[in-house]
Amino acid sequence: MKFLIVFVALFAIALAAPRPDAEIVKSESDVGPEGYSFAVATSDGTEKNEDGKLKNVGTEEEAIVVHGSYTWVDEKTGEKFTVTYVADENGFQPQGAHLPVA
Repeated sequence: MKFLIVFVALFAIALAAPRPDAEIVKSESDVGPEGYSFAVATSDGTEKNEDGKLKNVGTEEEAIVVHGSYTWVDEKTGEKFTVTYVADENGFQPQGAHLPVA
């Protein structure tokens, strides 16, 4: 019985141990007068990509249009989630298989 209690306690401690910090495995960026882009990836499967460009430059309707995506992996299930999005004069518009559709 004591063995079982000790085993369960050690198992719980092992599960509660902090995970090591993720390391950056990719980092790219390009910033220019007409727009920008960047991409970042970490060792835990997290990724972020984005690019932005000016639209209708020099007019009253000038706006920035951003396209991007971000991905993460659920630590418990290992399931990978990705959200793609557009952000423009119509607001932030995310899409993903796990997101509800209006």
